[in-house]
Amino acid sequence: MSDLHIRCATLSDVDAVLRFWRLAAEGTSVSDDPDGVARLVTRDPEALLIAERDGLLAGSVIAGFDGWRCSLYRLAVHPDCRRQGIAAALLEAAEQRFAALGGRRGDAMVLEDNERAHRTWAAAGYHREDHWRRWVKPL
Repeated sequence: MSDLHIRCATLSDVDAVLRFWRLAAEGTSVSDDPDGVARLVTRDPEALLIAERDGLLAGSVIAGFDGWRCSLYRLAVHPDCRRQGIAAALLEAAEQRFAALGGRRGDAMVLEDNERAHRTWAAAGYHREDHWRRWVKPL
């Protein structure tokens, strides 16, 4: 993994991240637009972590901390780069961020039907909590 570089995204990365998510991420979010990603990067400049290999975007994860919860979203790895430890490296970087901020537990949003993602999260030590369900309301 020595050729992998993980860094925080900047505003200049917004368009590339959105293109990457269309290719590599499962599903879409209501915030998958330039304004949504720019708002994230502006509000918390260390939350959106991107992995690069040879200058190309290879992976991403959003590691948000609101002072109470450590929330993980948008863990995605380029299809040509999967099964190379990129997701594990991104999660390690996110967990280091959370620990430095005083976080106590990482909570991941994982699509129910994404079996490949379930294996990735389990391999990283995460487990499903079946007694919780997410409730949402568009604003």
